[in-house]
Amino acid sequence: MTKICALIILCCLSNFAFAQHHTVSGIIKDVNGQPVPFASVYLKNTTTGTSANVDGKYAIKVDKKECTLIFRAIGFKQQEHIVKLTENLSLNVTLTSENYTLDNVTIRANAEDPAYEIIRQAIKKRKAHLNEVKAFTCDVYIKGVQRLKGAPKKFFGQDIQKILELDTNRRGIIYLSESQSKFSFRRPNDIHEEMISSKVAGRNNAFSFNKASDLIVNFYDNYLLENTLSSRGFISPIADNALFYYRYKLLGESQENGELVHKIQVIPRRENDPVFRGVIYIMDNNWRIYNTDLFLTEKAGINFIDTLNINQEFTKVKDVYMPTTVNYQFSGNVLGFKIAGHYVGVYSNYEIEPKFPKNFFSGEILKITELVNKKDSIYWTNNRPIPLTPDEKLNYIKKDSIAKLKESKKYLDSLEKDNNKFSVGKLFIRGYSKNDRYDKRSLSFDPIWKSVFYNTVEGFAIKYGVTYRKDFEHRRSYSIRPELRYGFANQKLTGSLSGSYYYDPVKRATIGGSFGNGIFDLNNLGTMTPLGNTVNSLIYEKNYPKFYYKDFATIYTSRELASGLQGNLSADYSYNKSLSNSSSFKFFDAKDEEFTSNNPFSPNVEMPLFPNYSSFSATASLTYTMNQKYITRPDGKFYTESKFPRITLLYKKGFKNVLSSDIDYDFVKAEVYQDRIGLGLWGYTSFLVGAGKFLNNDKMFYPDFKHFAGNISTIFPPNIRKFQYLDFYQFSTKEQYFEAHLEHNFAGFFLNKVPLLRKLKLEEFVGGGYLSSPEKRNYKEFYFGIQRFILRASYGFAYDGSKKLTQGFRLSYGF
Repeated sequence: MTKICALIILCCLSNFAFAQHHTVSGIIKDVNGQPVPFASVYLKNTTTGTSANVDGKYAIKVDKKECTLIFRAIGFKQQEHIVKLTENLSLNVTLTSENYTLDNVTIRANAEDPAYEIIRQAIKKRKAHLNEVKAFTCDVYIKGVQRLKGAPKKFFGQDIQKILELDTNRRGIIYLSESQSKFSFRRPNDIHEEMISSKVAGRNNAFSFNKASDLIVNFYDNYLLENTLSSRGFISPIADNALFYYRYKLLGESQENGELVHKIQVIPRRENDPVFRGVIYIMDNNWRIYNTDLFLTEKAGINFIDTLNINQEFTKVKDVYMPTTVNYQFSGNVLGFKIAGHYVGVYSNYEIEPKFPKNFFSGEILKITELVNKKDSIYWTNNRPIPLTPDEKLNYIKKDSIAKLKESKKYLDSLEKDNNKFSVGKLFIRGYSKNDRYDKRSLSFDPIWKSVFYNTVEGFAIKYGVTYRKDFEHRRSYSIRPELRYGFANQKLTGSLSGSYYYDPVKRATIGGSFGNGIFDLNNLGTMTPLGNTVNSLIYEKNYPKFYYKDFATIYTSRELASGLQGNLSADYSYNKSLSNSSSFKFFDAKDEEFTSNNPFSPNVEMPLFPNYSSFSATASLTYTMNQKYITRPDGKFYTESKFPRITLLYKKGFKNVLSSDIDYDFVKAEVYQDRIGLGLWGYTSFLVGAGKFLNNDKMFYPDFKHFAGNISTIFPPNIRKFQYLDFYQFSTKEQYFEAHLEHNFAGFFLNKVPLLRKLKLEEFVGGGYLSSPEKRNYKEFYFGIQRFILRASYGFAYDGSKKLTQGFRLSYGF
């Protein structure tokens, strides 16, 4: 009886609690009956609210019988509606255009527009407003939608409509995602976000890419969106130097919530500067930002898209103003794919200056747990603040159904039957893969064209491998790769077997090894690609790379020891032999050119560079990235780009008499590296500085030396570590060395001002390298050039002390 009474009481309490929550929903339109997309709706005197969808539909839950709802959209007069609730309520709202007038403003001919003084006041208060909120927490809902408005029929031979599941006009939603998070922030840049729920259309087991920190664009900062849509940042309309880049026009003023708000148009002084266009709303007296309706275009230098509109609304929270709705709308045309979309962030339930537990902030900026993507449709129906549009509902139903179908063995087998069809053309150009997606395994055969090459040691040769891969839950995997290599001139067959097991994605932990024999470059950092050497040898009679033979066995392991700290251990055994040329074949007999020997120090005479010897060595290294930020998901740990340097410490020991090893040395090195240090409008800088020393070099041979990433080819893949004019082999050392590399990309700062060149979006760069060792005490090189995406062209000079060694053009490709 007691249990029954308790159950009745519990049910009554549940019904009572349920009765306190009602939903107010409807459509927000303008006076012409057109929907007002992304209008804000929130409870008065709170930050509890939501946003309408692109069709103007909204829905908000309230837990009071009587409340006041505020409806607000940029360009429209704010409305308040008192609602009394006994059940769910339908409330349609018509917003009238805001009447920003100049009634109280006198503008004389030839006088400065009053907007300038307002902006000056806002600039004076910029830093204070930027730093006034030391910390806060809030709830964040984000919805992202990406659509294709048009696409080519085929792309690289693939049917676009079929692959992207588009309609017959090749239009449709290609990405739809929602997420809810708890977001915490503390100045200067501490962030922690915990995702509560996540949903991605057509990817039942996936996690949303939504991240609240990505939506924070703070116009109180001088520069925004640095190293995202452009290599350099964009200047805020109230930046310290904004008056040099913008003109302003006061469009009017209006009373909002008892505050006088100025509507100011921002106009670029020069069409192609990295600046915004549009309207910014500034409050009188306190000079805060009230709203923004600003956009970037191709003229501002954005990449990948044509336009980006940033719409922000701020609401008073205690004595400060915080963003409650942030809306990004974008469009573009990339390779015939017409894209458009939006990301909407709704910020609610702010707590200003909260007390965080000790060690609350760490390198983890986003935490996604196992259950985040397990919420069902009932949960989302009850908790989704922005209603779905009809095509978004259909997209979820269609893609989620297809996703379930794709998980079945029958479907995957039928799919693979088509995809796994063998053809000689496929094998030759792309390689052939046999996939089994149901069991998550694959067998990949190398493309033939990449496997055939020529060098003077082996003659025409082929190196061919097959990779078997097996994937498990949460991105764990292992792979096995056998590989054979045969030279037709030296008639030498070599082979190896390698494998690795990625067993802990959260700790970034791997173990692996390999054994066999093979032909290797004398410079362990590599010199030229097989294709590049083939072209140089057969056409220009230049055989730059030099090779040696070794039997080998290697084991290694890598694991994260702490946040940002990666540890690596390896042990290597090899039996090494010098090699000599076996072929002098070439397509053309180049004038005044002859193949050199395989000994880089004896180019005219074939003689062994070193005797046959055995070696056993072990290497330990630590790599630490300062202030490393990362995202934790059930399927792994994902580092974000750090704003601080990466430091590497390495120790390598060559053991004498272990496994008949003939070597005896100790080597240490330290290295500091950082990529893309943002310098605002001036672009970004990358650098690498390293030094090392052999503490003991009692017994060493040339392959054991410290080698450097040189280059003497006109075309090469770029790398900050690579010298552009340094010989591959001459300056390797067994003593000590110091090297430094520095490159600065101006990101179009100068070329953007040249009318005929600015449309090409070229980026100018300068750089240099320095090396000092007993073999090359004062080597320097300098270069300058231009780049566009992955292609670069430069011209440079190399010096030995004050003596010029060489100069010339260099072309490079790749990231």
